[in-house]
Amino acid sequence: MKTIAHIISYVCHPLLMATYGCLIVFFGLTNSIYFVFTPLKIKLVLVLTVFSFTFLLPALNLLILYKLNYVSSLRVENRKERTFPLIMTSLCYFGLFYMIYDFNIWPAVKIFILGGGLCILCAAIINLWWQISAHMIGVGGLFGVLFAISYFMHLPIFTAITGCLVLAGCIGFARLKLKAHTPAQVYAGFVFGCLVQFSLFFVAQSLTFV
Repeated sequence: MKTIAHIISYVCHPLLMATYGCLIVFFGLTNSIYFVFTPLKIKLVLVLTVFSFTFLLPALNLLILYKLNYVSSLRVENRKERTFPLIMTSLCYFGLFYMIYDFNIWPAVKIFILGGGLCILCAAIINLWWQISAHMIGVGGLFGVLFAISYFMHLPIFTAITGCLVLAGCIGFARLKLKAHTPAQVYAGFVFGCLVQFSLFFVAQSLTFV
């Protein structure tokens, strides 16, 4: 079971959640305007850009920190070593948000990226005192985005939302099985990620989510 838990933790790494979110929005929600009215070229460019800024750059930064002996493991299991990598990752998100802010793309995508950056920055601050689960913040944020899109756009995406909940359950099981977190850290991570993303959509509800 630990092998399965490790696989789930790697495949569902928090750095990949933004990319998974874009793939779901642009290619999975077939009854949405994001799927129908976004040209394929734009979809691919956005997904690759998000992947580069939210996975490749943070991963490269983490590798450099590991080579410099700033962190003892690429999994960064030591709470005291997590703060700086989390801050650097949040800066990658904010940099991406700044870059796409004036682009003529769906506002929901911009809010999603901004929310991701805020989640990670808050996780870095919380990490100074308590090791909240970054994996669960990631999947919780994804759930919050899907729920917000469904709620504010009156879009029936029950399958995507249910699938995200099942995924969250699997990730939570994996983190507990590996003894990486306590149940409180797992639940808190999911709720926190969900609330941050949904709250951003709620505040920005005057925008046109099309």
